Amino acid sequence: MKSDLDALMKARNVDAILIFGDAEYNPPMYYFVGGGHVSGALLIKKVGEEPVLFHNDMEREEAAKSGLNTVSFGKFSAAEFMQEANGDMQTANVLRFQKLLSEYGLGSGRVAPYGKVELSQMFGFLQDLAKLMPDIEFVGESGMDSIILHAMETKEDVEVARIRQMGAVTTTVVQMVKDYLTSREVREDEVLLKEDGRPLTIGDVKSRISLWLAERGAVDVEGVIFAIGRDAGVPHSTGNPKDLITLGKTIVFDIFPAEQGGGYFYDFTRTWSLGYATPEAQAYYDQVQEIYNTVVENLDLNASFKDYHRMTCEYFESKGHQTQLNTKSPLEGYVHSLGHGLGLNVHERPWSGLQAGDDNILKPGVVITIEPGLYYPDRGMGFRIEDSYWVRPDGKIEVLAEFPYDFVLEMKNWKK
Repeated sequence: MKSDLDALMKARNVDAILIFGDAEYNPPMYYFVGGGHVSGALLIKKVGEEPVLFHNDMEREEAAKSGLNTVSFGKFSAAEFMQEANGDMQTANVLRFQKLLSEYGLGSGRVAPYGKVELSQMFGFLQDLAKLMPDIEFVGESGMDSIILHAMETKEDVEVARIRQMGAVTTTVVQMVKDYLTSREVREDEVLLKEDGRPLTIGDVKSRISLWLAERGAVDVEGVIFAIGRDAGVPHSTGNPKDLITLGKTIVFDIFPAEQGGGYFYDFTRTWSLGYATPEAQAYYDQVQEIYNTVVENLDLNASFKDYHRMTCEYFESKGHQTQLNTKSPLEGYVHSLGHGLGLNVHERPWSGLQAGDDNILKPGVVITIEPGLYYPDRGMGFRIEDSYWVRPDGKIEVLAEFPYDFVLEMKNWKK
């Protein structure tokens, strides 16, 4: 939580955080600002002090909506430094930030920069700024273990409520997709047809998903996985838009939309086979569902997240599948970790992989995914079940959106 930031910064010996970039689709900035049309901003958070947001004059009212202390960049106009910089805008901007940071008490100390910005430009900017301000040490942090990710790890009730609302939107859209698919006419070769009689494709379905999300205030900002057959056997294959939707093939539908403007995510997966499933596919799906149920039934407060990943690996290996437990980088079987934290990033702390630190635990306030799967691209099939869970302050662990686990979906206009 934000209330943990000062302690986290002190533990890392960091005197200040600088966050660069827009307030939308920029999780570190959004965490403080709450979104809105504030572009090219700067936020300074010093240990023991409230954050300050620097903004462009034209966006002063949008910046004010954040409720933070705000300062216009107009107070530090780059034009004032152009002569000193011999007309070079980058140098003028560096001189401007030297003055800005000095006036706000950051002439020295350890400073951690954050934000979604163009890497080459920011790298050069910080290099030049460091030369002008040698008493500042710019500190790089691990992307998986940063101060802000540690703060984000535990959610306040209002954050959980927003994730829960995204779960409601997500499952509503998933139900719409399910209803749409099962109501299609089916060609003799078991290909589904659109209303106009043409074959239904992955691209057609994904277009509807994007529309239905947008109508409900959500956006598939990081895409959506809707993959059939061989592509379903490659965990992060988003699906070939030209592939035809066909009966009897596994479909992995992994949907992870966010609030419009770059807010909170939800993460959810179901695997379907339309009309019927092969015996092999049904057996694999049953195994995924069995270990999913076992993990969920055994989730405990303050337990190590990676212990459940190990449990999942051991189960799948007992069924003859490769896992990371005894195979380096397996390409089939169970090939990924059990889950991850969820919030303003679709992937954040706590982590469940075998190499995750011992501090990745199911403590009160975390929101996590549970998502075991099996993947066999050369057999034309893949399987994953995923839901998002909240570890409540009272220690109970609650799924944030309910949805059926049906694997074979009955077609309304087809008889086997």
